[in-house]
This record gives sequence, C-alpha cells and structure tokens, in this order.
Amino acid sequence: MEFPEELKYSREHTWVRVEGRRAVVGLTDYAQEELGLVASVELPEAGDEVEQEDSMGAIEARKTVAELYAPFSGTVLEVNHEVFDNPSLVNDDPYDGGWLVEISLDDPDELKGLMSADDYLDYVDNKDM
Repeated sequence: MEFPEELKYSREHTWVRVEGRRAVVGLTDYAQEELGLVASVELPEAGDEVEQEDSMGAIEARKTVAELYAPFSGTVLEVNHEVFDNPSLVNDDPYDGGWLVEISLDDPDELKGLMSADDYLDYVDNKDM
C-alpha cells in the first residue's frame, strides 16, 4: 500500500494535497482497498460549503456505504465528474485520476490535525489490532 509523502491524511481515510489556498481531496489507497470495488460516488457540488469533520458525500461499494468526511472547512471549487461515470477510478488510481473534490482552504490551521504519510501508516497498521 502506498501513501505519498507530499500528502496529508485524515483519520477518516481521506488524503489532502495542498496547493496554496486550495486543496484536492481523495480517498486513500487503504480505504479503497477496505471498501472493495467502488460502485458509485456521491459528492457535493461546486459552490457548496463544507465544514471540517462533517459529511460531504458517500462512497458506495459492493456491500457497504461509507460516509465521506471533510478534512477541513471551505467551499467546493471543483468536483471530479469522471468518478461519477467511472467510480472504479477511486480503486484504480486513488491519488491521481480518482481524486474527488477540490476545496478552498479557508483556515490553514485546520490542517494541523491531519497526519503525515508515516503517521497515517502507523494509524492504519494499529487499527487492525
């Protein structure tokens, strides 16, 4: 399982790629593997406001639906519409083609609660105990 070093990770298994005052958010490789084949994706629309730790959508896999939680607060700037037509992108390419939303970064301090790749690896390794 890979966890790119340049990303930040949430306890709810999303990754964050910070790009100035905006950030791209997706589902981690660990999460997509745990869920299995993704069947559909529900995401907020561009212009929607999201609040840190609130639900902002859902990922439906074969036998389960997982809530998607906002890793920080902001306004949705862009949605990856390709995952609506091809949800398996979340499985096949979670860090590039399978990204989910781009959100304005209203308060950079909210990123302090996110984990580094090493910390996230420790988190998921200890989760199975």
